Amino acid sequence: MQNNVIDKKEGADLKISCDKESTAGAVSQRACVFCGSRVVLYPIADALHLVHGPIGCAVYTWDIRGALSSGPELHRLSFSTDLQEKDVIFGGEKKLAAALDELIDRHNPKAAFVYSTCIVGIIGDDLDAVCRKVEKEKGIPVIPVKSEGFKGNKREGYRAACNAMFRLVGTGDTSGIPEKSINILGDFNLAGEIWMIREMYERIGVHIVANITGDGRVEHIKRAHGASLNVVQCSGATMGLADMMKKEYGIPAIRVSYFGIEDMAESIYAVAEHFKDDEMMRKAREVVKEELSIIYPKIQEYRKALSGKKAAIYVGGAFKAFSLVKAFRLLGMDVVMVGSQTGTASEYRELQEITDPGTIIVDDSNPLELSSFLQEKNVDIFVGGVKERPIAYKLGVAFCDHNHERKEALAGFIGMLNFAKEVYSSVMSPVWRFMPKVEGKSND
Repeated sequence: MQNNVIDKKEGADLKISCDKESTAGAVSQRACVFCGSRVVLYPIADALHLVHGPIGCAVYTWDIRGALSSGPELHRLSFSTDLQEKDVIFGGEKKLAAALDELIDRHNPKAAFVYSTCIVGIIGDDLDAVCRKVEKEKGIPVIPVKSEGFKGNKREGYRAACNAMFRLVGTGDTSGIPEKSINILGDFNLAGEIWMIREMYERIGVHIVANITGDGRVEHIKRAHGASLNVVQCSGATMGLADMMKKEYGIPAIRVSYFGIEDMAESIYAVAEHFKDDEMMRKAREVVKEELSIIYPKIQEYRKALSGKKAAIYVGGAFKAFSLVKAFRLLGMDVVMVGSQTGTASEYRELQEITDPGTIIVDDSNPLELSSFLQEKNVDIFVGGVKERPIAYKLGVAFCDHNHERKEALAGFIGMLNFAKEVYSSVMSPVWRFMPKVEGKSND
């Protein structure tokens, strides 16, 4: 078995080894360093994103987030230097410089991100030198993203992305930014969710300086150091940037989640509490009360049908798993398995505290293992990403996409209602009459 698993019993200590590389040769559900960097930086809509490597790397990550933009959509074009055998032998620096020259002239981006892939790390192309030269010639930031896939796992890609963005932070004008201002980190606007989140904060009197990175803009990131607070959702992806900004500019950060009623409400209260503003807190309570009055009665209807059903969770970051456990609990469902690709030991200990005895907690699993757990626990619905979907359907288990590719808003208060609706329609679908579950041996 490649991964680290615990079948949690009453009072047992959590002993799980995590935050390390996948076993060589194993089929992991993780993505590579390059993919990790792309999912974070991709939603910056007015930047050029150029993949320096074989065409396959660009194809694999084309439109990877499905991130929506309220303006430019340059990010939705996938560019590659398309390195060939000749370039591997003689180097690809000239090809990279030519590609940047042509693309910047044609698309007039506000900045350019150049991603290094595995082959670039092997042949030793000097991205820094090429980017410096083009930046001087074109007068825009041209930033190398050190994301060679073999350097580690997806988490290393997050670090590479944060390092790249930090080169922009601090280069813009901060005049006119009010004191009660924040940056929103870690939401990628998959289904217009960052627009809903911004609207919530604006309703309580908070000014948003930068979205990092959903519906992101280069100029906003440049002046992000003028905000008073960083509000970080996907801690694995963007907490590194928040830490760098705290060290360099003294900007504090809080971790929040926008998934589920409890966490969405807490994310609004936490910002109001940070600014120690009584009027802001009063508005926050009004917003929560108003939103709950609309969605809560409808959620209760779904709860009647879903109560007692079993759910399994396997997502990219463990922080999202916390919210999903709470969301399923609100629907009266039992979470019998929960895991992630990039969780840390402290995050798994927190998961142990909020889950029931006997819950399987897993890190960096593979398809065969996930299939075994779903069968063992007789799961009714599996929540994951695009790579997990076939596993569920082959076993006759309902599935809910909670990752990059989804088109339904699942964040915010309305997102919880959408989530309840999707879980209900998936679990209660009549299709399961014609595709019975592949059940395994249960230890319950």
